[in-house]
Amino acid sequence: MRPRVHRQRGMTMAELLVAMTVGLGVLLAAGSLFVFATRAFAAQVETAAMDDAGRYSLDVMARAVRQSAFVDWERDSAGPDAAAPARVAGLDARRVTQTGFAIDNAIANAVVHGSDVLALRYPGTGAPPGGDGTTLDCAGFSVHRDEEGWSIFYVARNAQGDAELRCKYRGASNWSADAVVGAVDSFQVLYGLDLDADGAPERYVHASALSALDAGLVLVGATAAERDADLRRRTHWKKLASVRVALLLHGAPSRLEGAGNARYDLFGPEYGDMAGIADAGTRLLEATLAGRGAPRHRKVFTTTIALPARGG
Repeated sequence: MRPRVHRQRGMTMAELLVAMTVGLGVLLAAGSLFVFATRAFAAQVETAAMDDAGRYSLDVMARAVRQSAFVDWERDSAGPDAAAPARVAGLDARRVTQTGFAIDNAIANAVVHGSDVLALRYPGTGAPPGGDGTTLDCAGFSVHRDEEGWSIFYVARNAQGDAELRCKYRGASNWSADAVVGAVDSFQVLYGLDLDADGAPERYVHASALSALDAGLVLVGATAAERDADLRRRTHWKKLASVRVALLLHGAPSRLEGAGNARYDLFGPEYGDMAGIADAGTRLLEATLAGRGAPRHRKVFTTTIALPARGG
């Protein structure tokens, strides 16, 4: 008699369960790696976008500040009119309306973390109505020689509640404003005060300090108009050697350990630690910024723009 041969024609239940368990583990590991890689890529993209936005906004503001020092020597051989208003102005912890004149009627409510206002004015170039294209406002529109250009930077929230740095400018018939960058946490400005006219600032102060110095001037003039003209000639806003701007932007949620305890000093810890400095928005805590949400990647962008020496 021949022995009967048994051939296996399938898997036992135990083998099937083991194979399914191993396969499921491999699938879960691969899925976790995929999710991690996707999150890392998205974070890199958002960080790169944040860096681009920060550099772009600083470049736009730097060009506007330098443009405020422009003098058309062909038309004004004697230089700028001493009785004309200062070409640089600013406000602390304020925001302006989109359609109001310049920075008039600025409001203090709903200000994003003490953000400031920086207003710059400059003469146009070229024949009207289009100019020659060399003098542009912050929205990219040409300013001709018979009008005065404005570039006003401030922070406001859009319809979705997101804070954005805006550029306010004067159009052909009215004022308007466009967004420069979004995801803004705070916008701060300091002014380099040059009291001895040597072209170098002795100290950096905020807008309220400059206004207080102007308020302490003893003005000369029998009428209000004469006193206003004397103020325009002697104002400390015309004694600036540089302007320092800082911008805090946020990106993707951060999973770094200790991210919730971060502190952001927009002008450095020394400025934030100085006794008597009451400049809202220059020192911010992640716990305040994030609120009940998750901590985020944030970065401070800052630059200092030099202005020409007075009389030079």
